[in-house]
Amino acid sequence: MAEISLPEPRIGPEWARRRIGAFRDRAAFERFAAVYREAMDTLPEPDEQRTVETSYGTVRVYRFGTGDGVPLVLMPGRQSCTPLWRTNLPGLMRSGRPVYAVDGLGEPGCSVQSAPMTTGADQAAWIDEMLAGLGLPRVHVLGVSIGGWLAVQVALHRPERFASVIALDPAHTFAPLTWKMLVVSLGSVLPGMPEGLRNRLLGWISGGIGNASEHIEGRLVASGMRDFKVCFPAPALPGEDALRSLGVPVLALIAGKSIVHDAGKAAARARTLREGTVEIWAEASHALNGEYPDRLAERVRTFLDGVPGDRQG
Repeated sequence: MAEISLPEPRIGPEWARRRIGAFRDRAAFERFAAVYREAMDTLPEPDEQRTVETSYGTVRVYRFGTGDGVPLVLMPGRQSCTPLWRTNLPGLMRSGRPVYAVDGLGEPGCSVQSAPMTTGADQAAWIDEMLAGLGLPRVHVLGVSIGGWLAVQVALHRPERFASVIALDPAHTFAPLTWKMLVVSLGSVLPGMPEGLRNRLLGWISGGIGNASEHIEGRLVASGMRDFKVCFPAPALPGEDALRSLGVPVLALIAGKSIVHDAGKAAARARTLREGTVEIWAEASHALNGEYPDRLAERVRTFLDGVPGDRQG
């Protein structure tokens, strides 16, 4: 694995007063950094790592692979980062396009937030600026959970660079969060939460796995929940008119066993998209990208191959 450079992070409670995400203390950062390095060692070696300046902070991006297809950009979920895609990268890299994995701004990882982000338009702005800094005029974006919400926000507010959106069980995008998800979200980030209980909450959202800490992705998300304070307001649920206004092809994959939302209601609302392809994966949990990496890679490939103008040369 290439040497991964970790930036000087935001640390301490004073950043929360400025609505900027930060590690709780230096020890918290060191714990997270150790897991992050371990997790990155399980990934294919990136061809490039970049740190891109935006109006809202610096964004860490890793490029995996090459090809003449329109690039695919990966946006992780809440309290997670690039290693979330450990099982997905090998399959996605075989699609004949470069794959860019992003550490979300304001989330635990190697991106460093410098200004508050209070609206979907703010979130869309930093992603658009990041893509400009990478020199990517047109991309496909694949997001899981809140990463799917982010992808839809960019398609709504800054659609010019988007060739398509792939949303994996996107949180608070096509249906409201359930009470179960609110319990997980609130309970898992409480200071002093016993590690065993935090792992059980993570297992609940991930289809009932016995111990999330057995997986490097679970340990990374658990560390993010424990050691990093996210300072975003609750994401806004897009209105029906906004969803119908989306002018790019969207593949929405809804997990049938998700606790994030009612899968049937989410799928029904997603089917109001002008250019939407909607599927319910009946046996999948919210962690569907980790549960079905091969199936997902093949579904992504066939969807992207059908998007007009996918090849750049």
